[in-house]
Amino acid sequence: MEGLIGTISPPQQWDPTRSTRPHTTRISIPIHLHLYTNHNSRSRSLAFRRRLNNPSKAAATIISSSLGEDQSPPLVVVGSANADIYVEIDRLPREGETVSAKTGQTLAGGKGANQAVCGGKLSHPTFFIGQLGSDAHARLIAESLGTGGVHLDRVRRNEDAPTGHAVVMLQPDGQNSIIIVGGANMCCWPDQLPAEDVDVIEKAGVVLLQREIPDRVNIQVAKVARAAKVPVILDAGGMDGPLPAELLQLVDILSPNESELGRLTGLPTDSFDQISQAATTCHQMGVNQVLVKLGEKGSALFIEGKEPIKQPIIPASKVVDTTGAGDTFTAAFAVALVEGKSHAECMKFAAAAASLCVQVKGAIPSMPERTAVLELLKSL
Repeated sequence: MEGLIGTISPPQQWDPTRSTRPHTTRISIPIHLHLYTNHNSRSRSLAFRRRLNNPSKAAATIISSSLGEDQSPPLVVVGSANADIYVEIDRLPREGETVSAKTGQTLAGGKGANQAVCGGKLSHPTFFIGQLGSDAHARLIAESLGTGGVHLDRVRRNEDAPTGHAVVMLQPDGQNSIIIVGGANMCCWPDQLPAEDVDVIEKAGVVLLQREIPDRVNIQVAKVARAAKVPVILDAGGMDGPLPAELLQLVDILSPNESELGRLTGLPTDSFDQISQAATTCHQMGVNQVLVKLGEKGSALFIEGKEPIKQPIIPASKVVDTTGAGDTFTAAFAVALVEGKSHAECMKFAAAAASLCVQVKGAIPSMPERTAVLELLKSL
């Protein structure tokens, strides 16, 4: 049995230069709220148990009431939501070895949820389409998404599968290794996208996908977006298997990191020349733009027939946890893109967001507020 999670309309903030949030247009939905304090976000927190009387009408009302003649359309993220179980260790265990963790903590995460919260905290209206179980982890994730200002009326609760979760092994230098249990992210999706999901996707400014949900779902979403002329960005993180050719041909921007680019193309990616060649191979597969996240070396955007656009990192004062850096970069790039920035400006905005992200532990807790990103950019 499935249910839908209710939504609270996030702020109508579309101007990237504004740091305050204007009056929010809200709709009447029967949900129960309580407020709580989150140390890494504004005290606009929402946790809720809910049932919508008419979710499709609710989503349509939110979008239509949010858009004005001079305003950009929303970011729509379709993807995974996990409970990330963090363990801090001195080093990874060897085969057959047991090591003790310094600390353990469970935080909301998952590439889709991470990117949705990033969009919300960057003050751009953001919708999340995904699946949760009916367990404590689902409540944790719903609260975190709501705190981030994300519309949740297209999130389904499923009683036949647990909420996805992951074990994040965090080392002293901030690097991490992750094991993912797909849970509701990978099963029980409808055979066809519900009409309500289609409506939200068709009204998007950009659709963000990742590889922590079934490829068939991503293909359906990308087909709807392509028919509606909505750009699709696919973050290549998630499953290690080959990307379906059909999906690649529906994607406008493919965003892998170096290792993902190497796996997708079967080519080395140790040098910039090798990365350029791998990006060219992606162009030949049908992707016009390849946005490569290069870790400490920054990022590069390869547009077919044009010179690469490079963006160095914006150094962080400290590196605590890199878990959410890639998701922050991709989502911040998407926000800047839908707000009309140039590719170079998008990459700089994304680099600033990622720089702030790595200074805080946890994926969703580390997503920066828009004001902090703008302040960092002004200081450069």
